[in-house]
Amino acid sequence: MSTTNWRSVFGPDEVIQRVRPEHTDEYLNNPHKGTATFQRFNGDPLYPGLGWNDSEGPESFPAPTNKDLHNDRYPPTRISYCRWLWSVLEPKKSEIRWDILDGALETAAKRGQTLQIRTQPFIGTLTPRWYWEAGAKPDRKFMKDFEIQMPDHNDPLYVKHWGDHIRSLGERYDGHPNLESFDLAYGGSCGETGGNASRRTAERLADIYLKAFRKTQVLAMLGTHGGKHAALQRRGIGWRADCFGDMRTDGQGVVPEGLNWNHMLEAYPREVEQDGLKDAWKSAPVTLETCWTVPHWQNQGWDLERILDQGLKYHPSVFMPKSVFIPDEWYGRIMEFNKRLGYRFHLLQMLLPLEAKPGQRIEIQTTIDNRGVAPIYRPYSFALRFTQGRKHHIVRLKENIRTWLPDLTWFKERVLFPGLKKGVVKISCSIVDHDDKPVARLAIKDIDSHGWHPLTSMDVLGA
Repeated sequence: MSTTNWRSVFGPDEVIQRVRPEHTDEYLNNPHKGTATFQRFNGDPLYPGLGWNDSEGPESFPAPTNKDLHNDRYPPTRISYCRWLWSVLEPKKSEIRWDILDGALETAAKRGQTLQIRTQPFIGTLTPRWYWEAGAKPDRKFMKDFEIQMPDHNDPLYVKHWGDHIRSLGERYDGHPNLESFDLAYGGSCGETGGNASRRTAERLADIYLKAFRKTQVLAMLGTHGGKHAALQRRGIGWRADCFGDMRTDGQGVVPEGLNWNHMLEAYPREVEQDGLKDAWKSAPVTLETCWTVPHWQNQGWDLERILDQGLKYHPSVFMPKSVFIPDEWYGRIMEFNKRLGYRFHLLQMLLPLEAKPGQRIEIQTTIDNRGVAPIYRPYSFALRFTQGRKHHIVRLKENIRTWLPDLTWFKERVLFPGLKKGVVKISCSIVDHDDKPVARLAIKDIDSHGWHPLTSMDVLGA
């Protein structure tokens, strides 16, 4: 048995060691979670006031204003969310502006982000001209009530042409490594309500999305029949809600003040239950998009703590406050909310031998505390790195980290101790992709420049 300084703190009869690394409370800007930019990317300026623009997805991609990719008065972010009108992306039938979508995906990647996408059937009267010229029917009731020409979603031409649009996007982008998710936004203004689609039409349109995007994460729109249908058809459908934070109290002279309808107290609890999405977060992500903006909440005097606390009950991974500034007085609380979004893995303890022979099977016991509110949904791996001098041996564990739900997970696994020379080997850990590259940080204070967390040492015995 070799004797080394690191080993001197153990008694001569000890054969195992417990590793309990020092944790960090800092914000971990990890992928696939946290705050998203809107119609913009890391380093781009925020909207100048309290307003935003749903219809103007980026069509050109200049260099970032902030070259360090910092977002002033906005949380750090690894996700961009962009949405474009059908009329912009497909100005002529079957002639899709691939340059826009390719440019957005490329820009997000350069800025350290993945990209969430929605294509919108229309906003107001902004439906492709060629669609009407093809003989499509408007929603007569909507025209009568609001004097706006909105597509009749039950028209076979709508199902065909919108369906062709989604199928084309799926054919080109399904499984794209930098496409975070795609919204199942099949009807209504902005694609948010389902429009006048009947139950049968909503199901047909939802099925088109499910067939077009078999690899990329699909997010259903909360409160739509198509979203409910998708969740029943396929496990792993996530959801997004578009008016998070709505705590309106104005009874408008119809009901007592404070007893009116709003999204937070009435719509969300009911729709999550009725759509069958209550437990969807266990296998697919949830996105919450602000109703108006965070400074609007402040101006209205709404209770920030109540909004955020209720939001965490839905186990969200992504928060999208429309690239509008966060008030200075609220920034710290929003960052604490961000800490809990998605996953946050603390390594509480690892149990492993003090020594082993090359080629020997050793048992690793690990306790993970996920202090976020959701798991990670990508097929990454928890890995150990064994280092001697300049040589590294990486061992990916078989443990499925997507099962690390909030709170404690314990697992054990027998791994093959790598072929090493007699002496001492240093051990570190990380979450890695299929190329063994670290992709997400654990809440461990010590981390090296390559994304590995130093843990301990082991003695390598002679063969």
